Amino acid sequence: MANILVVDDELGIRDLLSEILNDEGHSVEMAANATQARSARNNGTFDLVLLDIWMPDTDGVSLLKEWAASGQLTMPVIMMSGHATIDTAVEATRIGALSFLEKPITMQKLLKAVEQGLAKNANAPAAKPALAVGLPPANAVQVNDGVHSGSELHLRPVSGLRSAADNMPSANQDFDLDRPLREARDGFEKAYFEFHLAREGGSMTRVAEKTGLERTHLYRKLRQLGVDLGRSRRG
Repeated sequence: MANILVVDDELGIRDLLSEILNDEGHSVEMAANATQARSARNNGTFDLVLLDIWMPDTDGVSLLKEWAASGQLTMPVIMMSGHATIDTAVEATRIGALSFLEKPITMQKLLKAVEQGLAKNANAPAAKPALAVGLPPANAVQVNDGVHSGSELHLRPVSGLRSAADNMPSANQDFDLDRPLREARDGFEKAYFEFHLAREGGSMTRVAEKTGLERTHLYRKLRQLGVDLGRSRRG
């Protein structure tokens, strides 16, 4: 887990970046302007900083210069802007910025830039171990040959495999097919998303990638189904 500072005068952008990075397991501190960013940097150390260029009090490039001159530019800094010119980006890089992200920032570009930034940091957390090749996922499920007994459809784990977490929703689910279609479908979808949220440790980013849904659509779907996101994260 990395300690990341997000500096941006737009509340919506701060919240969005914080949410994505928190989902990835990082600790995030936010600053709305250069004054707050200075205070945060003076009072703590960060593995990475995401720094907006255009801010109301002091622009990001000037703040970057301050940190470089005072010896506080000891962490990778990624500049962000929706209006910066190429010259501005080049200047920031010359001062010491690692890279530049143009707004609107896509989730894929953000995560890639953060990954590259942390890799440059000598204090970055060790990479997660690679999964063993050739083994099916610990919670893989299969339908019993597409056959259901009575009014219930049974899903069971692949033979010989067990859940990696005792508190994960069971892959053995019974669904009452005598209910109206909408109710039966909602019940299945709720169990499906709860299962994947538990398996991914509550990471909305990974669940979105796994299920093929956009994050905004996923959030809307989970709220509609009444899925307890807090419980998924605690698990």
